[in-house]
Amino acid sequence: MRNLLNKKLKNEKGLTLIELLAVIVILAIIALIAIPAIGSIVSNSKSKAVLSDATAIIAGAKTAITDGACGAASNGEVICEKAELADFVEDVKDTAATYTVKFTEAKGATTSGTTTTPATPASYEIQYSNFTNLNEKYKKELGNPTATTYVKQADIAKAMGNK
Repeated sequence: MRNLLNKKLKNEKGLTLIELLAVIVILAIIALIAIPAIGSIVSNSKSKAVLSDATAIIAGAKTAITDGACGAASNGEVICEKAELADFVEDVKDTAATYTVKFTEAKGATTSGTTTTPATPASYEIQYSNFTNLNEKYKKELGNPTATTYVKQADIAKAMGNK
């Protein structure tokens, strides 16, 4: 009997059809779980790249405004166009994108009669055509910006997780 059992065990080669099907089903389940997760990672990274570019443009605008490369202030605002920022902005992935940065000067608190208007800090805002490429998560966080909507630097930093 023992010899017969040893012969049977030595003749067994490979997997049965049921075992093979079980492995294929398990792999299919893993793929169904992993593919959507990978898709959202790619989408989020593309959106973060757009926000990173916007941050780099604002940083370049800060330098350009300090150097006087942008137009003169009007009503407490300085507008910097893409052409004025060319020497100050590097590493923006999409060179065909359009952008404008608006700097608003800080204003002190004012009182008129019994009404006091609180002070407002200086702020930077950007109008960037690539905001339309953001995924829904980031569009919602930034208030659904379009190519002609200004978005505040603080909102971009918050969306990127830099609170």
